[in-house]
Amino acid sequence: MDPLSQATLGAIVPQAFNRNRKKVIMATIAGAIGGMAPDLDVIIRSESDSLLFLEYHRQFTHSLIFIPIGGLICAAFLWLILKKWRGDFKSLYIFSTLGYATHGILDSCTSYGTQLLWPFSNYRVSWDTISIIDPLFTLPLVIAVFLGILRKSNTWPIAGIIFGLLYMGAGWFQHDRAITAARTLAQSRNHTPISISAKPSFANLLVFKTIYDTEDSYFVDAVRVGQEVKIYPGESIEKFQMERDFPNLDPDSQTAIDIKRFSWFSQGFLALHPEKSNHIIDVRYSMVPNQIQPLWGIGLDPLNTSKHVRYEVYGRNPKKRGPLLLKMIRGEPLN
Repeated sequence: MDPLSQATLGAIVPQAFNRNRKKVIMATIAGAIGGMAPDLDVIIRSESDSLLFLEYHRQFTHSLIFIPIGGLICAAFLWLILKKWRGDFKSLYIFSTLGYATHGILDSCTSYGTQLLWPFSNYRVSWDTISIIDPLFTLPLVIAVFLGILRKSNTWPIAGIIFGLLYMGAGWFQHDRAITAARTLAQSRNHTPISISAKPSFANLLVFKTIYDTEDSYFVDAVRVGQEVKIYPGESIEKFQMERDFPNLDPDSQTAIDIKRFSWFSQGFLALHPEKSNHIIDVRYSMVPNQIQPLWGIGLDPLNTSKHVRYEVYGRNPKKRGPLLLKMIRGEPLN
């Protein structure tokens, strides 16, 4: 999730557990710092290996086992810079840890993938119930945090947590409806899907990007799950196959190793870029939910396979594609 959402949820949980009116500000600040801190893993980068940050983002700092350690680091940081709270390290630690604990769970509700079980498993947990940015989720929590500060009461923070849980429950419900619609759509095309996924589109729980795969291809569509289900048929693309697409690539080369690393990050949703040669894309993400046009991928040089591949971020053109998503959210025809 975005930093504001992480800070807000991180603050609201210790506020809700705090019963001392004099510690509301401490609970808010320590919780917010704890809620944002796990994303400091983005500083783990390499100029020569552009995929390194993909491996470490949402890894150990986001794992369940690291929560007490992360909370301790945040509390120690606040103890060093804020002299007035040095006499109550226990409260700093509790509030920081409560805030830190919210981060990995919230990230797991998105579709990016979070290694909650590290170091026991590198499985990327992604429940696909909320977009990475969703103002309808975040703004009510922000209001609850500020009311908690102004009223010096945990009543509003508790109400905010209840709202957040209900919103996530709505996300689960909508996700299941989107999966059902995608399965029905596949059957109408005489397809037998190997797997089906549904991911909320940007900043809403109405329109989902659905992806199902057959033996050879991915089929991408948009599903609006309002009072009635509306399908926006999309595009299809052949699955990436190393042996077919790069038959001369040495499986022990750095390029081949990096392709496998990117496949792990992308949960196997790989295809060749439809417009760029020697580019492999992550099919999971696009600006418009019924299109293939990717947000990111990797570029490789088949003639120089000893070097790392390049991580690529492609043009998103929000002015061109944003109106299409808005039409889907409103349930309007695209033509």
